[in-house]
Amino acid sequence: MGETVLVTGGAGFIGRHVAKALLARGDRVRVLDSLIEQVHPTRRRPDELDPDVELLVGDVRDDAMVGRALEGVDSVIHLAAEVGVGQSMYAVDRYTSVNDYGTAVLFQRLIDKPVRRVVVASSMSIYGEGLYRGADGALREDVVRGGRNPDGSWDPLDADGRPLVPVRTPESKQPALKSVYAIGKYVQERLTLTLTAQYGMEGAALRLWNAYGPGQALSNPYTGVLAIFASRIANGQRPMIFEDGQQRRDFVHVRDVARAFLLALDNPAANGEVFNIGSGEERTVEEVALLQAASMGRPDLTPEITGKARAGDIRHNIPDLTKARTVLGYDRREDFAEGLAELAEWVARQEAQDRVAEARRELEARGLVA
Repeated sequence: MGETVLVTGGAGFIGRHVAKALLARGDRVRVLDSLIEQVHPTRRRPDELDPDVELLVGDVRDDAMVGRALEGVDSVIHLAAEVGVGQSMYAVDRYTSVNDYGTAVLFQRLIDKPVRRVVVASSMSIYGEGLYRGADGALREDVVRGGRNPDGSWDPLDADGRPLVPVRTPESKQPALKSVYAIGKYVQERLTLTLTAQYGMEGAALRLWNAYGPGQALSNPYTGVLAIFASRIANGQRPMIFEDGQQRRDFVHVRDVARAFLLALDNPAANGEVFNIGSGEERTVEEVALLQAASMGRPDLTPEITGKARAGDIRHNIPDLTKARTVLGYDRREDFAEGLAELAEWVARQEAQDRVAEARRELEARGLVA
């Protein structure tokens, strides 16, 4: 028989796929999720959540509810978090409360009810800008951008005005916490690794890149960029892109992410470690928007390039997956073109409310877009 695994935030996009993968191999799954309206507009159990999952509706900051959720649990996958770099810069109390304090409540309970292992979802956002190489060949991990360059370009420059070239970012890169969301994610992973080691448990953290796939919250304007683009396109609107669209990102299918969580839950060598999880393929945001519009049958909806920057955003960040491959045995299995087609087919069956313009107004009103 498998384990009983608690998945906090497990009714969300990634959590539902993790739960499905756990059930498929014989584990029992309990989910603790508050079903917040921004992610779950109906506030009801999601149809995509497997019926064999035990769902407890409650807040990760509720000590009594967390204690109840941990009864009889062998391991924990901690996904519960407010998610959104831009929104975190003005909903500071909410993000800090859920992400920092919520994790503290979970571990306060785990001290008395220890489990075998806790795997926490961290984020590529903790790196800030990724790793770069200068014209002199030296690696730079302390890159800070000041917005658009005098010549109108957006890429970081060295002190002599020469462009820096992005290279793959390893787990060893120094964190550069540029948003409230990034700060919270770093707190979550540090609490996990510190307290599991202190109290006789095992711990691991996965620094996730841009997850996509069927089931993402289409009406949440602070979710993953592919879901935001899909919502715009489904409503006959052009995808909106900040800066010039040439930012480079790694997009990883949610099924690959779910598999990574299971590997981190099982592999003895994962204890005490952090791992980058992505696809290993880099693309510009503009390229992805064009591909997605084509996959949804609307190639006419070319991206709207705003030429403006959003507070907390980074320019380039692509993962080095060497550690995840060698230690976890992880690698991408899902094809990006097939994943986009699958996402387009799923979106066609949904009702997507486009709230991107509303979110942009929120950011602009607070001086977070310039």
